[in-house]
Amino acid sequence: MRKIISFVHVSLDGFVAGPNGEMDWIKLEDEIFDHVEKRISKSDTALYGRVTYELMESYWPTAADKPNATKHDKEHALWYSKSTKVVISRSRENSGANNTKIIGDNLSENILQLKKQPGNELLLFGSPSATHSLMQLNLIDGYWLFVNPVVLGKGIPLFANIQDKTLLTLQSTKVFECGVVELNYTT
Repeated sequence: MRKIISFVHVSLDGFVAGPNGEMDWIKLEDEIFDHVEKRISKSDTALYGRVTYELMESYWPTAADKPNATKHDKEHALWYSKSTKVVISRSRENSGANNTKIIGDNLSENILQLKKQPGNELLLFGSPSATHSLMQLNLIDGYWLFVNPVVLGKGIPLFANIQDKTLLTLQSTKVFECGVVELNYTT
């Protein structure tokens, strides 16, 4: 069965965004981009909440075409165009976008069905609301965290409304020159 891995940048105090969704504190360095690109290139499906999907969809389809496109822009735009995108949203309707499926109802049943399909791990990118929903249904199999060296004090927490203790097993770590620490856990 395919595993769902939550891929997220997080502050040292556990927030994935500031109080108003700010993410300007996230360190985005070439060393991190290169490292991430190696792993996501092995995946063929991305999960998003509606807000994150709309943000991604507004940028990645044309990112490689821009005159100032970076190596990362070109690589990730290619991956994005080829990958299946699954959007968890009750308010968004299927827009007919390429390789995109909307899951609005029967979340548990639809996600379990998706996990049973052939393919590699399913990467849940950011998307705090979708992450919280999948956490409550015990559908997340691992956390790929990039802990940024910043304390926000308040914001949108990664772990919210947790009912039961969840024990995690550390799989790997990596420290980047910019001070970001990657932590890979499985549930």
